[in-house]
Amino acid sequence: MVLGVGFGGPWEWGVVLVIVLIFFGVGKLPKVLGQMGKGVKAFKDGMKDTDDEKLARAIDAMAPESEEDEVTVSEAEELTA
Repeated sequence: MVLGVGFGGPWEWGVVLVIVLIFFGVGKLPKVLGQMGKGVKAFKDGMKDTDDEKLARAIDAMAPESEEDEVTVSEAEELTA
């Protein structure tokens, strides 16, 4: 507990559980928790995909648009000669 702010004792969790049960009801609770779990998983996957997409875009930006854009060493020497 830091500066009087803490959460984790059995009484606090019991009060939160009672409030959640009153608010959502016993029947809707599994559905609500399932949706919350899917949301957390989607968020984590989205953060992972963001890094992968950035890397893919960087690689695509460095790659030539088509084969016509590629110049071999011998072609470059011919162009500069």
